[in-house]
Amino acid sequence: MAVPPYRLTQVEKRAVLTERAMELTRLHYDHCEIYRHLIDRIFGGPGALKFDRLEDTPYLPVSLFKTQNLLSFDQNEVVTTMTSSGTTGQAVSRIHLDAGTAQLQTRTLVKIMQHFLGVERRPMVFLENQAILRDRRSFSARAAGVLGMLPFGRQPFYALHEDMSLDLEGLEGYLEKIAGQGPVFFGFTFMVWQHFVQELEKLGHRLALPDAVMLHSGGWKKLEALKVSPDEFRSRVQGVTGIETVINYYGMVEQVGSVYLENSLGFLHTSNYSDVIIRDTNTLEPLPPGRHGLIQVVSALPTSYPGHSLLTEDLGVVEGADDPVTGMNGQYFRILGRIPRAELRGCSDTFQKAAV
Repeated sequence: MAVPPYRLTQVEKRAVLTERAMELTRLHYDHCEIYRHLIDRIFGGPGALKFDRLEDTPYLPVSLFKTQNLLSFDQNEVVTTMTSSGTTGQAVSRIHLDAGTAQLQTRTLVKIMQHFLGVERRPMVFLENQAILRDRRSFSARAAGVLGMLPFGRQPFYALHEDMSLDLEGLEGYLEKIAGQGPVFFGFTFMVWQHFVQELEKLGHRLALPDAVMLHSGGWKKLEALKVSPDEFRSRVQGVTGIETVINYYGMVEQVGSVYLENSLGFLHTSNYSDVIIRDTNTLEPLPPGRHGLIQVVSALPTSYPGHSLLTEDLGVVEGADDPVTGMNGQYFRILGRIPRAELRGCSDTFQKAAV
């Protein structure tokens, strides 16, 4: 933790992370019965616990957390349960955290965010309503996002009413009080679009916030359905707010703390604490940089549940590593969209059957 989050070169990081992945694989094999069954039945048993390459870390499909109660500690020690986002009637992931994992995730998130936002805490505007934080033991993905960002800000302001309408009068009053202090705006991408950008456009209202930062994440599937590209999103945000720094980041409730923020070239950048592996969508063999495939995310953080190595439902491509232009080490990559549901089903079904 003492090393800056983008200091390790890709080769250095891979060596450290491979050792950590091996530790976590052994930990969860010993303490999570479902995980042990999966390793035994799909990855060949105890022999899979030792490996020399990060690419050989056993993985779980992220969808497994929607059907299985995966944890590696006494359920009585759960301090927080987080749930993924999902439409009504859809199964959601449930991620159980003990105090140690929650603290580790928070400390890591602080390091990463400070690299982009600076050490000094800035006024924080959440494009959310405060009601989502009422239940402190069970958090949705949206609530977890807000809670994760709270340590980086001060004087938080929630810009949406409970009915999700924009509190423009309250927002302008808040911005007047903190004028010149470079606030950080945070929200989930589709909510920023629907409840903030489009609302300001409809009102014909423009804010002047060139010193502010907009952080946003998730929700691209809904925007793609509306034919809104990342470039158009950024342009329209800038058009109604004057915010020059608009940063997208990639993360998931199944690996809170291991987030991938956009670097100055517009690519998502891996930190010291996590990495991505691209796998062939048919064979699941690892692919080299420049080849499109399924994204596997590996994190040094999850100790309370076996979420350290997950096969996502996202397609991506690694574009490079250790970039001299940004001064950031580690791999950087792009998200290309979701894998078609039909292609996912085979892999997911294999793990579901092995878990029982």
